[in-house]
Amino acid sequence: MRGLISFVAVIAVIQGLAGFAGRVWFDREWGFLHRLVDLPVPAYLGVAAAGVVVLILADNARKRDRG
Repeated sequence: MRGLISFVAVIAVIQGLAGFAGRVWFDREWGFLHRLVDLPVPAYLGVAAAGVVVLILADNARKRDRG
């Protein structure tokens, strides 16, 4: 289950960074996230940051389970 959570978190980081880069430097939408919701540019960085936080928490939980 943690592997799936980590995978989804990585996808969130990629979508957040791609959406931010696409709107700031290339004036067009990148990724899949813009097809679901209309986000302002700073929100894409928030999505990426949330993905990083979930990755850190999942990694800490995995290490804690291993002892």
